[in-house]
Amino acid sequence: MSLTNLDLINAVDGFPYYQVDPDLYAASISTYYELRVTDHAYALGYILPSVAEVFRGVAHWDLDDEDRILTLTGGTTAAERSAVVATTLEALRKTGHFKVLDKWRNELYPVYGRNKELLFDVERAASPLFGVVTYGVHLTAYVKRDDGLRIWVPRRAKTKQTYGGMLDNAVAGGIATGEVAFESLVRECAEEASLPEDLVRSEARTVGCITYFYVRDKSAGGETGLMQPEVEYVYDLELPEDIVPKPGDDEVEQFYLWTVDEVKDHLAKGEFKPNCAAVMIDFFIRHGMLTPENEKDFIEIVARLHRKFEFPTL
Repeated sequence: MSLTNLDLINAVDGFPYYQVDPDLYAASISTYYELRVTDHAYALGYILPSVAEVFRGVAHWDLDDEDRILTLTGGTTAAERSAVVATTLEALRKTGHFKVLDKWRNELYPVYGRNKELLFDVERAASPLFGVVTYGVHLTAYVKRDDGLRIWVPRRAKTKQTYGGMLDNAVAGGIATGEVAFESLVRECAEEASLPEDLVRSEARTVGCITYFYVRDKSAGGETGLMQPEVEYVYDLELPEDIVPKPGDDEVEQFYLWTVDEVKDHLAKGEFKPNCAAVMIDFFIRHGMLTPENEKDFIEIVARLHRKFEFPTL
């Protein structure tokens, strides 16, 4: 069955959106727990009840069943809170309770407050347990030819921890605590595609962000149903014919140089990692290939690619 563009957006933005269906949204959030930290009376993420239950009675955490809130009570600074979170997660990892922690990365993701202050760091693999907003960079590399545009598309290694064997954007990766988005992009370009640093710094163009609220399925690895709101900083890079991306690590099997129609065909077959499909759709919109004239769901797609979160973001 061929997937539509809206099908692809539904796959990556699976959490009900209050601007599209406010009743469904209200009914959905009433079934989850909010994550908070002491002295910050607002939600940082949504947590499954089965996850929240594991924190009952754990030191430095408070579970309020009446208001459905899990509060990190330990620490008053980012460093102190981060230490509590790290200790708790290490203990949970040793018990083997959460399969998602089997994919431990030793990478820290930031969690921000309403004043854009760092509240605490969390191990990357554990971030979906808390449903907090995470950040990444995605780059579309392309070549202009007389007969049309060609797009570089890598296939993820089958051994990759998540979405093994699926298609990806030319370069993509998470932004760790303390990293600037563009510097993260430069690093990922070298690691994943062996692109020259001077070329990336001079020619990569920042073209905005996309936002979506992903609900993890089995292809993500670990528990399903975990919530993963994400902000992706998006970049374009036009490459000359003589620059060919090559895998710089073991995360990519090979790169393909495909026409727009070929990319659309593989999108329709569901071969792209969900958020990479969203980045490709955003690329088509920005480059005038996807328009209200040729896409009946254009307005909803654009809205869903730039949804507003109920949690603090940068």
